[in-house]
Order: sequence, then C-alpha cells, then structure tokens
Amino acid sequence: MELKIKPKRLQVKIGGMSCSFCTMTIKKAVGRMGGVNDVHVSLAHEEALIEYDPAQQTPTNLRDTLRQLGYTVRDPDKVKAYEEQQAELHLARMLLVWAAAFTSITLGIMAARWFGVQQVWFRPTMIVLALATVFFPGWHILVMAVQSLRRNILNQHVLLEFGAFAGIIGGTIGLFNPLFPAADFFAVATFITTYHLLSGWTSLLVRTRASEAVSKLLDLQPATARHILNDGTEVEVPVENIQPGNLVRIRPGESIPVDGVVKTGLSIVNESLVTGEPIPVEKSDGDEVIGGSLNQTGTLIVEVTKVGEEAFLAQIARHIEEARAMKPNILVIVDRVLQWYVPGVLAFGGLAILVWTLGAFLITGQMDVIRAIFAALAVLVMGYPCALGMASPLALIRGGGEAARKGILMRSGEAFQVFKDVRRIVIDKTGTLTQGKPAVVAVISADTNHSAKVLRLAASAEQASEHPLARAIVESATADDLSLAESTGFSATPGKGIVATVEGQTIQVGSPQWLAEKEEISAKITEQVEAQANLARTVVAVSVNSKLIGLIAIADAVKSDAKEAIQQLQDAGIEPVMLTGDNWHTARAVAAEVGIKEVFAQVLPGEKAAIVRELQSEGFRVAMVGDGINDAPALTQSDVGIAIGAGTDIAIESADVVLVGERLTAVADAFYIGRSSYRKTVQNLWLAFVFNGIGVPLAVSGLVPPVWAMIAMVASVSTVLLNSFGGQLIPRKEK
Repeated sequence: MELKIKPKRLQVKIGGMSCSFCTMTIKKAVGRMGGVNDVHVSLAHEEALIEYDPAQQTPTNLRDTLRQLGYTVRDPDKVKAYEEQQAELHLARMLLVWAAAFTSITLGIMAARWFGVQQVWFRPTMIVLALATVFFPGWHILVMAVQSLRRNILNQHVLLEFGAFAGIIGGTIGLFNPLFPAADFFAVATFITTYHLLSGWTSLLVRTRASEAVSKLLDLQPATARHILNDGTEVEVPVENIQPGNLVRIRPGESIPVDGVVKTGLSIVNESLVTGEPIPVEKSDGDEVIGGSLNQTGTLIVEVTKVGEEAFLAQIARHIEEARAMKPNILVIVDRVLQWYVPGVLAFGGLAILVWTLGAFLITGQMDVIRAIFAALAVLVMGYPCALGMASPLALIRGGGEAARKGILMRSGEAFQVFKDVRRIVIDKTGTLTQGKPAVVAVISADTNHSAKVLRLAASAEQASEHPLARAIVESATADDLSLAESTGFSATPGKGIVATVEGQTIQVGSPQWLAEKEEISAKITEQVEAQANLARTVVAVSVNSKLIGLIAIADAVKSDAKEAIQQLQDAGIEPVMLTGDNWHTARAVAAEVGIKEVFAQVLPGEKAAIVRELQSEGFRVAMVGDGINDAPALTQSDVGIAIGAGTDIAIESADVVLVGERLTAVADAFYIGRSSYRKTVQNLWLAFVFNGIGVPLAVSGLVPPVWAMIAMVASVSTVLLNSFGGQLIPRKEK
C-alpha cells in the first residue's frame, strides 16, 4: 500500500507587489510549478499561502521562483519585514529620483528642439538617457517582464517593456532612416519607464505608511518563563523549552507565557484581549489560564498543559492563516481593465503590421514595411497605460489623505473599492462598542439623594485594594471630585468583598450575597439588584456598621458614540451584527442599548471567522470591526477588516482599515470616503480611456508620431491628477 504524503503549506511575505496584476502573476507562475496544489495571494497583506506536495516541491524552489519573478521574499519576522519594506521604499525613491533626473534632461532637450534649437549632442544624449533609464532604474522592471514572458504571462511589466523597447528600436531605426523621428522615440522610452516607476513608488509609499502600526503577534507571549525545577529552585528558560507538566511561576504584572492550570495561588487575571470578557476574573487552584493574558495581583504557580501548535496564540495564528487563504479574492477595477487592455494593445500592434503589409499588398500590390514597423511601434508607445496605472493610486492618495485627517488609516486599494459594496458589518463588543474595562455606571442609595455618600465611603474603603472592580470604584469617585477619607484595618475575603474602617465606621463592600449572610436586605434593594443584573451589570453592595446603604453597578460601559455610529451605518444601508466572546446576557443588553438586532455571543476566535464566511456565502460583502486577538481571524476573513487603533497589534496587522483613535463614528466616515474614492477611480479611468482608447487605434494608421504619444501621456496624467485632487469627498451620510 502506497503511503500518501500530506500536503504542506508555505506562507511567504512578499515585497514588490504594486497591484492585483502582481497577484495574478504570482498565482499563475507558482501555480504552474509541479507539485503545487493551490496558491492564495493577498495584496493587502503582501503575502502568499502556497499548498504543495513535499514529495515534488520544496520551499526553497518556491521562494526562488518568487525571486526570479522580481519580487523579494521578506523575513517572516514582522519587525524585520517592516525594516525590509522601508529599505524597498528607499530604493524605489532613489530609482525614481534617477529616472526623474534623466526625464528632466530629456524634457529639456525636447523643449529646445520644439523651439528650433538644434545641437549635435542632442541625439547621442537622448540615446544614452533612454538606455540609462531602461537599464538602470528600470532594470528590475525588465527582469520582471522577462520572467513573466518566460512563463507566458502578460502583465503591466510586459506592456511597459514592449513600449520602452518600441521606443528604443524606433529610435535606433531613426538613426538610419529619416522617416523615424529618433529623438522622439528615445524620449518616449525614458518617459514611460519613469511614469511606471512613479506609479510603483506611489503604491509602495501607501503600503509602507500603513504598515507602521504592524508588530509581531507573539510579542504578546513572553520570550522566557520561570521554570520551577523538581528541587524547588527556579530557572528562567526560553518558552519553547517548556514542556507539558512543567511548573512555571507568574508574578503580578506579568503576561502569562503558557496555557495551563493553576496549581497554587490566587490572583486576578485580565483575559479580555484573548477571550473578549471585559471584567478580569479571579484565578485559584484548578482554574485554567490562557497564554497571552495578564496576571494582575497575586503570584500563580501554573502547570503547563499546552505548548507549541496547541497553545492558544499558535491556534490564533493558524486561524489567521486559514482566514487569509479562504478570504474572497478582489480584483481591483484598474487591473480588471488592464487584464483585457494588455492583450488588446498587443493585438492592435499586430493589426498595424498586417494592415501595412498584407493589407497594403492586397490593395496596392506592395507591402509598406517601413510604415508597418512605424505604426506597430507607435501603437506600443501610445498604448502604455500611464494614466490608467495612475488612476487608482492618485485617487487612493487623495482618499487616504482625507481619511487620515479624520483619524482613519486606509491600508489598501481593495478597502477603497470594496467598502462601497458592504451591506453587513460585524462588530465586536468588548473594546469596540464598549470601553473594554470595568467602570461605575450607576450608584443606588437605600436612602434618597445619598448616592455620592455611598460612592465616597466605598471608594475610601477600597483604596488599598488592587481588585479591578475596586479600582473602578476609586476612579469613579476621583472623577466626581469626591474627597476620600483614610481607611484602616483593611482586610479582603477572596471572591466576596472587603472590610475597612473609615472615619470610625466599619465599611463593608462586596457581593450582595455576602452581605446578606450578615444582615437582612430589603425587598426594594433585592429588586434593584435583580434589575441591574438584568442589564448585565455587576452589582456591589455597600454597608456601614452592618447597615446596607446602597449599591454600585459596574459594567463595561458602552462608548459615548456607539449608538450614533450604529445609526449612521444603518442610514448608509449597512446592517450591523454583534459578534462577541462574552456571554449572551451581556451581549443582548449592549446590543439593545446601541440598536443592534442580530447578535452572536460566546463565540470562539475560530468561530468568528466562520460566521463571517457564512455571511459572505449568503452573497454579502462583509466588513468587520474589532480590537482584540480573538478578532484577528475574523478581521482577516472579512472583505474589509477594520481595527480600533487602541487595540492589539495583531488586530491592526490583520485589518485593511485602522481607526487611529477610538472614535466609532469613523467607520461611517471610512465608508463614505471609500465610496467617493472609488468614484474618483472610475472617473479617472474614463478620462484615461479618452486618450489611450482613441490614441491606440489611431496609431494603427501610421500617422501618429511618438511625440504625440508623449503629449497624450502627459495630458492624460495631468487630467487624471486634476480630477483626483479636485472636488470634495463626502465623509458623512448623504440626504
């Protein structure tokens, strides 16, 4: 029986991609390699996920193919990858400066010739400038074009080189035949290469700026852990050396490095970033802890249960990888046009040759080879889609600048294009709709108008406590400018409450059930406790000298602009859906408060991405807003992932749009800016086609000099530029 080898996956960070044409080039080239089963390429995240048969293919060969295509393979470490991206941007800028210098000299010579100035050194200088531009700053484009042609792939690099070499060939012929304007042909080779470099640098600039917020996922996991040996001594070792069954010590304020079970100790652990639960939880003997969460108060001895691929953070990374692989592909409108435009231009070039050879022979009995060559070269020169290539980057820069002024970072062109089609938006609760931390939301006095007294006495007694609920009470009293008194005799009963002496009185602050063990609670107070519990709030009771004086309700408060943001999205025709790892009771209460009808609660990180996929399978374009580690797979899976800038680095890395602050109404702003920018792109395309669409067929006639191509190119780009930065984008809802 033959043993079947399981396919493997290779995830590669790629540099040098400028448009979705690049994603198609990579998919075709790598997909045709032997042993490759599937290829997914993400332009927004600049990476590829390749599934291959290890018996037929190796990771080295796959990476080498990407390099041969002219792309760079970045370091998997995201910090180093960002440094490499910065280096690529610096190189692209340097090459553009050189090309711009060559173009400026060329333009000066052309202007002099137009005004009748002739110098013997003009022609050789134009030759040198054209060759220098194509073979020095444009060398990497030539390499990419050659490698694409070798694999029978037609893309924007191939079309550029056809145009550039048409200029060089036409100029060379012109050295010997006066019918060919040599200087004009050489000038075009210089101009179109420079414009291509400008377009590539623009795209890279946008992506590099957006990547400044990106950090490593596993930074959340400490690099080392304190391993307790069998003899009781403690040794600090790398996390990767920890094995299941080992004991590790986690002190207050430290991140928990592993998944495990508490053997001994008592502490408060903040798990909100990994589970979505906003209120920190108490951990004692036998309780499970999750790697990446924060130990706040006491020391814990934890027995390790999961390491490596089984650990929580590793599972999140795997969910993200899976989501990227399953995310619907998006072909940017410009590249959808170029998909047909490139073979169309080449077809017109072939038609020009046929018209002036076979066509001329059938009509006149003679073939006009010179006119055929001139016409074909003119088609290739006129056909370089500079304005088409700049249509999207210029609109993106305009929209990106407008978004930045409103605290929105648009990381990709896809975000601009797809946002207009979004009809469902999935929104995380904790840290997105809510503040993400406990806060006092109500103070109820047993006697009328004594709520300030209840809060002041409770805060005075809780000053010595490190419990998150105690800190929320103290912060609320401080915010209300209440003068706190000194407390003495502080003592805490874990899981129940505290006792302290304030101004000679015995103050107890804790759960209503704990206080009910010592004193009778009236029916009225019991009703208040139930009412607050129905609103998904944690209730703390306060008593003075064994007499209950009031209640304090604590919850993860809804953000002040959350309800307004939901209303704006609904006005835009986008239906919000809440998705949270928190319990159903809390989720429904928050949803009702902000106006969301559809709710998914108690959802695990991998399940969040699955729910987004389910909505997508129903035919919706889906956006996702989140801030935590547990949101990252869903942010990646969604058509437009939107991260809260105050959230975790991995959420930011997984998103297409980043809200720099915590203003939730910025989501609606991003929608309108994205829609307006897309409209600008479509307008730019039509303007570009006025020049290219008319110029290419005219060039078949053989009556279009190369200088016309240059004038048309400059005019088309200038028109697109003016349109991109003219008018006003509409970031708010329209009436």
